[in-house]
Amino acid sequence: MEEQIDLVGKAFADHYYHLFDNDRPALSSLYKPSSMLTFEGHKIQGVEDITAKLTSLPFDQCRHVINTIDSQPSFSGGIVVFISGSLQLPGEEHHLRFSQMFHLIPMLEGNFYVQNDIFRLNYG
Repeated sequence: MEEQIDLVGKAFADHYYHLFDNDRPALSSLYKPSSMLTFEGHKIQGVEDITAKLTSLPFDQCRHVINTIDSQPSFSGGIVVFISGSLQLPGEEHHLRFSQMFHLIPMLEGNFYVQNDIFRLNYG
């Protein structure tokens, strides 16, 4: 069971950051109207508002480098995924370290959607 949870967490992280780095508007397919994003302390709810926030960030291109992925089972088949890594922006010498947590909820089709998403840059 634990191994399956870890595989789902890694597959989700790979998919999410591939979309973020290459086709950010497509991230909307991972959220539902009840989904919530907390981005650097700012709370946003719903597919449209979350997508608007992610597509209006002050950089068009970036590359995520994942350092760790930790996954745990949650209630009703959900999965909590915690990720740490760095974000490389074009023209920037230093990478920005970040942490992000996702609460994934299973759907009838057998895949997951993001109910909760918390993102923070790690300074210091």
